[in-house]
Amino acid sequence: MRIRDIVRSKGDAVATVHPDATVRELLATLAEHNIGAVVVSADEATIAGIASERDVVRQLHTRGSELLARPVSEIMTTNVRTCGLDDPLDDVRGVMTQHRIRHLPVLQDGRLAGIVSIGDVVKSAIDELETERAHLVGYIQRS
Repeated sequence: MRIRDIVRSKGDAVATVHPDATVRELLATLAEHNIGAVVVSADEATIAGIASERDVVRQLHTRGSELLARPVSEIMTTNVRTCGLDDPLDDVRGVMTQHRIRHLPVLQDGRLAGIVSIGDVVKSAIDELETERAHLVGYIQRS
C-alpha cells in the first residue's frame, strides 16, 4: 500500500495557517477542524513548518499565556519531515515511529498534496490485515 491510497480515501484537504497567524488563531483552527496539527504555509502550497498541540503546550509551560498573542512562526517546527504520494506505507510508518512524528505532510512536485496522521497509517495497516485475514479464511474454507 502507498500513501496515495490513504490520501485518496481520506481526501487531500490540509488545514493550514499563515506563519504570521497568532497562536490563538492556530488553536482556533485546530479546534475548528478537530485535528492535532496544521501545516504552516504562506501560500497553502509550500511548507514553512508544522505546528501541533504539543508545540503549544510545551511553549505555554515556559512562556505563559502571552504566547497566545505571538506568531505561530515562533513555535512551529521548521525541520519538517515529509513523504510523497508514492511512498510505501511501511516506510512512512517507520519514519513516524522512529522520529515520534504524529503528522506527516504529503508532497507532490514540491507542493502540498495532503497530510497523513499516525491514526491514518494505523487504520490502513489494520484494514490491510483484515483484508488478508478474510482472504486466508476464504481460502481455508474452500480447501
